[in-house]
Amino acid sequence: MATRVRPARQWWRHAIAAACWTTSLAVALLWVRGQGLQGLLNSQSSALISLGRLTGLIASDLLLIQVFLMARVPAIERTYGQDELARRHRLVGFWSFNLIVAHIVLTTFGYAVGDGTDIVHQTWSLLTNYGGVLLAVAGTGALTVVTITSIRLSRRALRYESWHLLHLYAYVGVGLALPHQIWTGNDFISSGAARAYWWTLYAVAAGSVLVYRVALPLWRTLRHGLTVTSVVRESPDVVTVRMGGRGLGRLPVQAGQFFIWRFLDGPGWSRGNPYSLSAAPRNDRIQITAKDLGDGSARLAELRPGTRVLLEGPYGRLTGEQRVGSKVAMLACGIGITPMRALLEDLPYAPGDAVLVYRARSDRDLVFRSELERLAKRRGITIHYLTGPRIPGRDSWLPAAAAQWSDADALRRLVPGLKAYDVFVCGPDAWMEAAAAAAVAAGLPPEQLHQERFRW
Repeated sequence: MATRVRPARQWWRHAIAAACWTTSLAVALLWVRGQGLQGLLNSQSSALISLGRLTGLIASDLLLIQVFLMARVPAIERTYGQDELARRHRLVGFWSFNLIVAHIVLTTFGYAVGDGTDIVHQTWSLLTNYGGVLLAVAGTGALTVVTITSIRLSRRALRYESWHLLHLYAYVGVGLALPHQIWTGNDFISSGAARAYWWTLYAVAAGSVLVYRVALPLWRTLRHGLTVTSVVRESPDVVTVRMGGRGLGRLPVQAGQFFIWRFLDGPGWSRGNPYSLSAAPRNDRIQITAKDLGDGSARLAELRPGTRVLLEGPYGRLTGEQRVGSKVAMLACGIGITPMRALLEDLPYAPGDAVLVYRARSDRDLVFRSELERLAKRRGITIHYLTGPRIPGRDSWLPAAAAQWSDADALRRLVPGLKAYDVFVCGPDAWMEAAAAAAVAAGLPPEQLHQERFRW
């Protein structure tokens, strides 16, 4: 009988959010302590400059929070999940950029009014007479590139590798934008408490990146010595890469999670791609399966045995830790079958307590079919294959052959007693949204619905 797994602790999510809000509140209090409110009540120039200080300080705080969210701290990743963390990271990023723009405008106009000069001359004066301002402008330019490429339309127009490379400019932007605060910011140089506070924030943000994005991945790579052992073509556009190494059972990874993979096979090796494990991890092997989507995955088919592998992770919370019951239902579409196969192989459940609903364009697009059927026979899994074109004119997770059913009714028929199951969903975003909506409409409690998107 499957064991009951404790739900995620919501208090930890609230604690992390409260800590982030507290840092912004502390920055505002330091601004008040530094005569910020008095500045609002003096001249027009003083009021503009004081508001510029406040927006700049909060923008700096949000930039450091953003860096912390980019650091992939394991506790944070497990708490929020990749898709929710990416959404929060993007929201914080847009707010920090807007406040940076407000800081620049308010400060420049404030000094211009105080000096009785025009904006052009005042801008030139700030660039040439104040330490670090020129670097801050360059940093703002880098952050502008990151912000523009984070807009949904821009992301859709970019390959993942291009977006990822441009997104690394965020580190450059933060590194260039913050020094002028240290050199010339009154809120930094005039108060020992403010200096201690800001240096602590800098240390936490930079330290998290160095530990979790650099040191830990490098240590795990060297420790396990991962190399490609074989490449298997599952279909014309899907390949499985199998890898071996030392003591892989010591990797803190669970079925359903993913790594950022870098294969040392030539130019372009430094651009990592996220792929989920497609089988339960073992002490001597690990494997991924990917579809050729034109974003670097096409290179996987050309990998040769012996190719060394750099890995970063594991990440994601689409794991058995999220279960609240003993029965599981897996809803997979396309290459979304990869984490589901790993979960079905690894999770504890009794025969008859697992259902897989696998959606694909056609029978030949059903990846792992023979392996899934062997696994189903061994562990008592019920499998439903849903193949064929989409239902015309309807946003549905079902194929056209099931058009006579509503999305919710079809799910109830495929998974009788749905309310007793934990439902895991993985596939293209639009399909996942339709499947998740059908599960909720069919009466599934929200805490028993588990999904995660590779948002970027």
